[in-house]
Amino acid sequence: MNADQTVEIMRRVLIEAMMMSAPLLVSACVVSLLVSLVQTLTGVQEQTLTAVPRLVVVFGVAMISLPWTVHRLVNFTLRLFSGGFHRFLG
Repeated sequence: MNADQTVEIMRRVLIEAMMMSAPLLVSACVVSLLVSLVQTLTGVQEQTLTAVPRLVVVFGVAMISLPWTVHRLVNFTLRLFSGGFHRFLG
């Protein structure tokens, strides 16, 4: 395996990692934005008000997206190891 193949595999690993973490990050950002909006409109500045809904929503999204995440991870691993590195890169 040469340096170009190693770089390509690492690029694909990082893309997969971003794809699998995207639902959690997006849901956390959306909930944070909504809670911040509610806090601004109501004037309530409680710290636990931001953490608890975010944790609940991220946990729920993680449980809902878990089958999809595992499926992507298993497919990626099978593609990587089943046909060797040359078939994976091609």
